[in-house]
Amino acid sequence: MSTPTICDLADPANFLDGVTPWRTFDVLRAEDPLHWQDEGEHGSGFWSVTRHADIVAVASDPETFTSEGFTNLEEVDARQAEIRRSMLETDGRRHLALRRLLQRDFTPKAVAGYEVFLRGLAALTVDRLKNQDKFDFVREIAADFPINVLARMLGLSDTQQLIDWGNQIIENTNPDKLSDSEQYRDLPFRSPASLEVFEYGRRLARQRRGGDGTDLVSKLVNQTPLDGIPLSERDFDNYFLLLVVAGNETTRHAISHAMLALIDHPGQADLLRRDPSLMPTAVEEFLRWASPVYHFRRTATRDVVMHGRTIRRGDKVVMWFASGNRDERVFPDPYRFDVTRPRNDHLAFGKGGPHYCLGAGLAKLELRVLFEELLPRVQGIQLAGEVRRVRSNFVNGIKELPCRTPGR
Repeated sequence: MSTPTICDLADPANFLDGVTPWRTFDVLRAEDPLHWQDEGEHGSGFWSVTRHADIVAVASDPETFTSEGFTNLEEVDARQAEIRRSMLETDGRRHLALRRLLQRDFTPKAVAGYEVFLRGLAALTVDRLKNQDKFDFVREIAADFPINVLARMLGLSDTQQLIDWGNQIIENTNPDKLSDSEQYRDLPFRSPASLEVFEYGRRLARQRRGGDGTDLVSKLVNQTPLDGIPLSERDFDNYFLLLVVAGNETTRHAISHAMLALIDHPGQADLLRRDPSLMPTAVEEFLRWASPVYHFRRTATRDVVMHGRTIRRGDKVVMWFASGNRDERVFPDPYRFDVTRPRNDHLAFGKGGPHYCLGAGLAKLELRVLFEELLPRVQGIQLAGEVRRVRSNFVNGIKELPCRTPGR
């Protein structure tokens, strides 16, 4: 094995250059598709699953690879697990019941109802750039656009506060940033921002309980899950937090990566301007290319053999979606950014199991509408400085994307 090209996937510092982890994934897919990774002081180690077909197999078998042992790399005890458990860390009938609470709000028909709002919002957001000499695409576009959609669905107006909380929480996906304070050990991501989100959500719940609102908060507090078990305060806290983070961060980073790809491949941007009918196909390539979530974790419920090696009951098993999205067995010439790529079977939203992203349709609509409005209005956007990435092996995020428009 080409040992020098293998990086420590447990170390978020190795994900800052936007190059190193991809080289590692290439080697692992070819030479060690089920790779054991030590974590040192941060954990007991984990198995890395890097091929597309294996990732789909793990995601499709929740009885063997459960989410209830938690879905990020952090290890928690049984008490903390129950306190911090959200829909993501729940399988079976309870997971389905929690999912069904809001599933109708994310159907294709429901999502399509946001297009007029999104198009107007996109036009206003993009038009702000015309008079700016230099701007951070993340702050001005990528962060602002999806959070306004989420705020509308939640019936909120404090968009900047939601962005700030999301930033703080995602920063805590870095093991070195986890708070060691006792008061934060039981919080999701061990982040003080989680507590602030809880308090904010509880105020909203008190205001909307018993009402006839159609926003997502009202539906959470005024409906009973289909399994007949009402949401506890803790259940509501974790559900609301999940909406605030997952409903914003992943789409935001997909938008940022898509813009960077179009800057790096101006011919692809020109192709979309000449033929806007390609945009739905392009959106799938944006998502494959971006891979905004590097991984999700499962826990083995029994001993199982894969690629001649034995995964033991209780072992952590990490599905590297980003690696699957560059698997040459599925994607010919996977490092070619191609907005006309056919049969784009990417893993950006997960695939093959009950945890497929609830908001996938909305994210695709947001990407399509934004770039349909942006590309004709602002042509030839250029980089104007260093691209700064989030220090995380969980979220493939861009923190700053300095840009300028032509002639400025």
